[in-house]
Amino acid sequence: MPKALVVDDEANIRELVSVYLTAAGFEVDQAGDGPTGLALAQAARFDVIVLDIMLPLMDGAEVCRRVRAFSDVPVIMLTARDTDLDKVALLEGGADDYLTKPFSPPELVARARALVRRAQSTSRRVERLVAGGLELDPATHEVSVDGKNTELTAKEFQLLETMLREPGVVFTRESLLDAAWGFSDYLDVRGIDVHIRHIREKLGDDANHPRFVETVRGVGYRIVKDAQ
Repeated sequence: MPKALVVDDEANIRELVSVYLTAAGFEVDQAGDGPTGLALAQAARFDVIVLDIMLPLMDGAEVCRRVRAFSDVPVIMLTARDTDLDKVALLEGGADDYLTKPFSPPELVARARALVRRAQSTSRRVERLVAGGLELDPATHEVSVDGKNTELTAKEFQLLETMLREPGVVFTRESLLDAAWGFSDYLDVRGIDVHIRHIREKLGDDANHPRFVETVRGVGYRIVKDAQ
């Protein structure tokens, strides 16, 4: 049974989300403020966290940042902010997905299940993937460049793994969204650009002279086939 943590200061939203997640087969824990949610995330293993951005004592963005220091658990942010800058900020802060309030509980459940499913699928595909000095190990969730480990978020890891499994193949932004989230129609494809930028930064890659991740202008991204 997958386990979810719902962190929201509005009790009615916590209960609504919990009811839907429970009906979908999740075991659910709840928290009404940032520090409590963070403490629960540290004390137990969760398969997904649903996290409101506006929380008392510690906001959701800070909770997400601190969770990322010790866990790659998928995080879905709930936000009343709907500008592109707000959405990009959530992704840059370590969130894997977001929903704008008011949201559809069935859609939230669909996204949570997709994130859990893909995380579990990744853990089952155990062969190491290599492209020149870049190595990715699905079994240990480790990524290294020239023998030096680098930390990726769960979503960054999934995107890089998807491309590494087919070096030289061009992936559109929509196909990467579908591979990592499972329902590309719901998400802004520009979010992929944020994740790719973060991946490049962590790999020490250069977008203008790519060693590993290459942009195919007007199409998408691919792993350099003869990466060094």
